[in-house]
Amino acid sequence: HGDQQNQLLPKHIEALAGRRVVTLSAGRGHDPLGGHNLASTADGAVFTWGKGESGCLGHGEDLSDQLLPKKIEAFTGRRVVAVSAGAAHSL
Repeated sequence: HGDQQNQLLPKHIEALAGRRVVTLSAGRGHDPLGGHNLASTADGAVFTWGKGESGCLGHGEDLSDQLLPKKIEAFTGRRVVAVSAGAAHSL
């Protein structure tokens, strides 16, 4: 949603509009204010957002937090079929 406000109800993620999300996972992280999220799409792309600590978002040396889903470019040309988020890691 582009901000850090808590949401009491589920909201449509505009940044993923037009994409068919097939798997979604949320990691709690070590920060009490939040963790990180992963989504894979029907075409095999993976998007991540949330806390970038420990490289858990998968964007190489960019460890910054992402407020909106960002595609993991390292998977371009590959088809990812599932994702899973842990405390400070992703699979």
